[in-house]
Amino acid sequence: MTDASWETLSNQAVAAAGVVYFLALMAHLVQWASLRKLPADEVVTTGRTAMAGRLGVLLTAVAALVHGLALLARGMAADPNRVPWGNMYEFTLSGTFVVTLLYLLLLRRFSLEWMGPLVVGLVLALMMTAVVWLYSPVAPLTEALYSPWLVIHVVSAVIATGAFTLGGICSVLYLLKERSTKERGYLARVPELVSLDRISYRMHAFAFPVWTFAVLITGPIWAHQAWSSYWNWDPKEVWAFITWVVYAAYLHARATVGWKGRNAAYVALVGLATLWFNFIGINFFSTSSQHSYAAPALVEQRPAYDDVAPGRAAQVPVPVPPGPPVPPSS
Repeated sequence: MTDASWETLSNQAVAAAGVVYFLALMAHLVQWASLRKLPADEVVTTGRTAMAGRLGVLLTAVAALVHGLALLARGMAADPNRVPWGNMYEFTLSGTFVVTLLYLLLLRRFSLEWMGPLVVGLVLALMMTAVVWLYSPVAPLTEALYSPWLVIHVVSAVIATGAFTLGGICSVLYLLKERSTKERGYLARVPELVSLDRISYRMHAFAFPVWTFAVLITGPIWAHQAWSSYWNWDPKEVWAFITWVVYAAYLHARATVGWKGRNAAYVALVGLATLWFNFIGINFFSTSSQHSYAAPALVEQRPAYDDVAPGRAAQVPVPVPPGPPVPPSS
């Protein structure tokens, strides 16, 4: 397959994953619309309601597979092939994929069926945001960033982002359930406040050391290799550190002064806001960030979807470093 074919496949897989995520969301909504009529303590394991729930999980798993295919094809579309997180479009796709993957992996362990519609809805919304506002054609990485530290740094950041996001969902549900007095409906079937607080804490306790590794260890090492400086006051570096401080305060407050429940949930949501502002908001409010890893200006812009004629690969010239200065003619 040509690079253009891989890029087309990636774009088509993103669209297909979005459709399947939407169908999964509809299945989950049907399930919970039926459950809201029943007492909160009544467990439904048969019938259309239970089938809708199982269908929602199945469709979510299928969407995750297609989502992963989109990332694989995106990396194969670059010349030379690279990891599929060269810009914020690709990083958002990777982050949402990890959110879905962690949800599916932890679904049985923590009985997270109640989180299904929220996870799927959030992933679908972020994917739409990426496609509409963050999309960039495939481009090679700048030469300075061809480093194994790119893979180590971004993989750890993506994993931490996914876990922080799941923990943030638990914190939102905690605050909503705390104020709810209804005995039926979605919030009535969400786990008790103590369980929500415990799940949120476990997610954050797992994500924080991974985030520390990404921000304070691999990030500076990679920055030194790429830019000859461990710290550059780049907006994304600054906001990543702010996120680290907020989550450190969250864990410290829980461990020392016993902050749990509502106070801990508020701090966790502040951390989540700084996290996603760093990854998406900085792109709209800052023009000085160096965290634009691909180099679209160095290549001919390739058509985004199906504009390339069959059998013809888009021509992507390889950037040529400038030679020595030419002496003036006599």
